Amino acid sequence: MKHKPLPPAPDAQAPEIVYGLRAGLAVFARRPDDILRISYGREARREIEALARWAAARRMPCLEVRDDELERIAHSKNHEGLCLHTKRRAWLGTNELADMLVRTRGASIALERVRNPYNIGAIVRSAAFFGLDAALLGAPAPHPGLPPDAVRVAEGGAEELAFARTTDLPDTLARLRARGISIVGAESDAAANAFGFSFQRPVVLVMGHEREGLSERAKAQCDALVVIPAAGPGTVGSLNVSIAASILLAEVVRDNLLKQSVAPVQATPPASPPRTRAPRRR
Repeated sequence: MKHKPLPPAPDAQAPEIVYGLRAGLAVFARRPDDILRISYGREARREIEALARWAAARRMPCLEVRDDELERIAHSKNHEGLCLHTKRRAWLGTNELADMLVRTRGASIALERVRNPYNIGAIVRSAAFFGLDAALLGAPAPHPGLPPDAVRVAEGGAEELAFARTTDLPDTLARLRARGISIVGAESDAAANAFGFSFQRPVVLVMGHEREGLSERAKAQCDALVVIPAAGPGTVGSLNVSIAASILLAEVVRDNLLKQSVAPVQATPPASPPRTRAPRRR
């Protein structure tokens, strides 16, 4: 049986492709100096007006192209009308990650061999929503990256976090733990209930592989293992990793959330009847 050859490793010097409307606009908002080239579709013209004006002022390539060209650039049909060529994302080293978490008494999520880009993107989006400081990606060599579709699914969340990566997550967790950072793993057969658990900061929450969970080596580096208890018996024995991460991240920041005042929800006024407009001349 013949196996397909593995695709070549990405060129370390080649630009990255960021696609998706919210993902691309978040790059513009957070790290505009990293943008090298802009391609967009007709339907996105209004949403990217500020970006296009900014690019024109800097004489940066900013081209309106057809959908098939956007698909070619993104290698995906899910480009949402915007593709950016950018400088490659900066990654923190283990010591830099530890320094940041200790200094800010912060929180990070770590993923061990989580491979589905939609899960990764959803987790990054949740981590950004709940105000985490960083995400640590762990996978076998070569160094794990942040898949472009994960960046799109994160809806801009990838620009709110610092990122670190490792080919040996248990070893990296041991180094973080040696710096006084609490390591808490999610495990389906853990004894500690995640609801009400006291997450001591600085902290790293570790989520495992979609089917296999955490490796034994990773669990050995955890100060505690927690479980999201099921409400009752049934055939569904676990949650999708991105859903579980969202629940656990809410618990990580629970104390901070309880201190915040929440603005009351305003009633939605009744919709006004649509105004009749004269047709535009073309």
